[in-house]
Amino acid sequence: MELTIENVSEQHLEEIARNLAGGLFPGAFIALFGDLGAGKTAFTKYAAKELNIDDIQSPTFTIVREHQGHLPLFHFDCYRLEDEDELYAIGFEDYLARGGAIIMEWCERVPCALPRERLELHITGSGSMPRTLRFVSMGAQYEKLLERIKC
Repeated sequence: MELTIENVSEQHLEEIARNLAGGLFPGAFIALFGDLGAGKTAFTKYAAKELNIDDIQSPTFTIVREHQGHLPLFHFDCYRLEDEDELYAIGFEDYLARGGAIIMEWCERVPCALPRERLELHITGSGSMPRTLRFVSMGAQYEKLLERIKC
């Protein structure tokens, strides 16, 4: 299932992220794609608010940050990784098994590491201009999650 939303303001991005986060479940995986400044970290920050997490920062230099909220959140940023091997070297499989939700930025850097079932969010545009969001759900749980979005 795919859903595209055009002309997304910052306020609308927050609303969408929070609605999605309200339906996150143990093991949920959201894969974020987009250029620098597209809003990947902003989306994560807004989703985290819904989980009672307020200290979201880009994990570009640490690769992953762990957050405790209603549901543990593991926020990955793969921008500095060369390939999937580097992701697995930091214990990625352990994070997948821990039962928290994962939101991963720069998934285009590690496509072979992404779980078969996931929700993808492709963001075009930037914070200074309205964005276009294209969601692709892969798996029944993610189709249900996508239904939480009110356009």
